[in-house]
Amino acid sequence: MQAHIETLKAKQLVGLSCSMSLVKNETAALWKRFMKNRPIHSSEFIAMQVYGPDYFSAFDPTKAFQQWACVEVDNLKIIPEEMVPFLIPAGLYAKFNYKGPSTDHSIYDYIYRQWVSQSKYQLDDRPHFQVMGEKYSNTSASSEEEIWIPILNKNSN
Repeated sequence: MQAHIETLKAKQLVGLSCSMSLVKNETAALWKRFMKNRPIHSSEFIAMQVYGPDYFSAFDPTKAFQQWACVEVDNLKIIPEEMVPFLIPAGLYAKFNYKGPSTDHSIYDYIYRQWVSQSKYQLDDRPHFQVMGEKYSNTSASSEEEIWIPILNKNSN
C-alpha cells in the first residue's frame, strides 16, 4: 500500500471522546452516542485517536488512549450540547487510502511495523485519524476510508 505524504492544514472538529484501550474497546458505544447527537449531517466522519507521547514505545493492548467520534466544522462558535471542540494542528501526515473491512487490523500492523520503520519518517506526537466518507461501509470488503498518520522526517531531530 502506497503512502501519500501530505501537509495537513489545521482541522476544526466537534465530537465526543472517551478513554479506552485496545482490550477495552468502547468505539461502538462512542459512535452510537455521537450519531444520536451529531452536530451536523455530514457525509464524512472522523475517527480520531490521541495517544500519549510514549504510547508507541512498546506495544501494550491495555494502554489507554483517547478515542474520538467527530465531524469537521467551519465554525467553533456554536457547539451542540455534549459536544467538545478539538483542533488538529497542521503538520505532515502519511495518508493511506484503505479498502477493506474495518475489522481487518492488518493495515495498522503494516503501517506501524513496516511502513514507518522502512520510511524516512517517524511518528509525530499529534492526533491520528481516519476519514470515513460515502464509500465507508464498516465491515464490508468494499469499504473505503483514509488513514492519516502524523509523521516527522527522521532527520529533523
